[in-house]
Amino acid sequence: MQHKPLDGIRILEIGGYISLPFGTSMLCGLGAEVVKVEKPVFGEDFRRRMNEESPYFRQYNAGKRSLSVDLKTAEGVDLVKALVPRFDVVLENLRPGKLAAMGLGPEECRALRPDLVYGSVTGFGSTGPLADRPAYDTIGHAFGGLYSLFGDEGRPQLAGGLSADLVTGLTTAAGVLAALVGRLKTGQPQRVETSIMEAVSVLTADGITQAFELGHDPSRTSRHPQAQNFCVPTSTGEYLAVHLSSSQKFWQSLCRALERTDLLEDPRFAEYRPREANYFELVPIVEAEFARKPKEHWERVLTEHDVPFAPVLSMTGYLGHPQMRHLEIADHQPDGLALLRPPWTFDGARPDRSPVAPKVGADSRAVASEVLAAEDVEKLFATGVLYES
Repeated sequence: MQHKPLDGIRILEIGGYISLPFGTSMLCGLGAEVVKVEKPVFGEDFRRRMNEESPYFRQYNAGKRSLSVDLKTAEGVDLVKALVPRFDVVLENLRPGKLAAMGLGPEECRALRPDLVYGSVTGFGSTGPLADRPAYDTIGHAFGGLYSLFGDEGRPQLAGGLSADLVTGLTTAAGVLAALVGRLKTGQPQRVETSIMEAVSVLTADGITQAFELGHDPSRTSRHPQAQNFCVPTSTGEYLAVHLSSSQKFWQSLCRALERTDLLEDPRFAEYRPREANYFELVPIVEAEFARKPKEHWERVLTEHDVPFAPVLSMTGYLGHPQMRHLEIADHQPDGLALLRPPWTFDGARPDRSPVAPKVGADSRAVASEVLAAEDVEKLFATGVLYES
C-alpha cells in the first residue's frame, strides 16, 4: 500500500464549487481523509444532477467521503459540532460569518478541539469594504488585474481556464500544510484564511513588478519586449512558443537555429536592451523564418541548439504528450476523463488518487455513527436531517 505524507490527517470540508474542493482534492491525494459536508438529496451544486458522474465533481472530489446533512436544522448543526473534535482540520468557503452564525465559526470549533486548524476561503477576504460580495473565477481575473494582461489594447479578453479558482485552491492547501507543520512543532492551532483576490496576487506578481519597473501598467503587448518571447506559426500552421528572457546565450542559439547569424551583428538586435527597444521590428523577421519550414523541423533544430521552446498544445495534446505520460500526471479513466494526480512526487512516486467520487451521502451513516448511537442515527435519517443515496 502506498504511503502518503498526510496519512492519518482528517479534514472536514464545508463548501463547494472549485476553489476549496480543488485544494482539498490535493490534500486528499496526499493521503488526508476528506469528509465533504453536502446538503441532502442533490448534494453540492457542482454535481449538476449527474451525481458522482459529473466530470467537474469527479475532478475535484474523487476519493472524498460524503456526509449529507441538513445544516438548516439544529440537529444537523449539533451533529457537525459533535464531529469536529474527530478532525484535524475544518475548511469552509461559505460567505463570511455564515458558519459562525450557526455556531460553527473558528472560535466555536476551536472550543471543541483546541488544536484544530480552521481554514476559510472567501472571495474578497473576511473583512473590509467588499467582504460580503460574492466572487468567482471571472471576478478574480478582473479584479486581480489579470484581464488587463490578457487582451489587446483597450479590450480585455476572458481567460480560457479557471486559474484564479485553481490557484486559490493550491494556496489554501499550502496554508493548511504550513499550519499543520506549525502545530506539529508548537502544539498551537492556527486559523488559515485566504481569498480569491489574495491568491490571484501569486499570478500577478510579475505584472506588479513590471508596473514598478516600467513606471506604468503593463499590458499584453508591453510585456513581450521584456520577456522577448514569440508565438509563431510554422509552415504547417502549427504554433511554437519561444522564450529568450534576458540571457544572451539563448538569443545566439536562436539565431544559429534560424541560420540568421547576421542578426547577431545587427545593432538593433545584438544586445538585450536594443532588442527590447526594437522588439516589434524583430517579431516579423522571426515569424518569416519560422514560416519557411514545418513544426517537426523546428522542434528538432531548436532542441539541437538548446533554445527554450514548446509547441502550443491543446488540453488533449498536453495530456497525451509522451513527457506528460512519463510523468504520470493524469489517470486516464475508461470514459475519457483525465483525473489529475497531485503535481508532486515523493521519493520518486506520484500519489495515486481514487478514481471514484462519492454519491450524495454515501458515508453519512458511517460518519454519523462515529459520535451517535445507532438509534439516534436512524432518527436523523427518518426526519431528513441525514441523507444517503
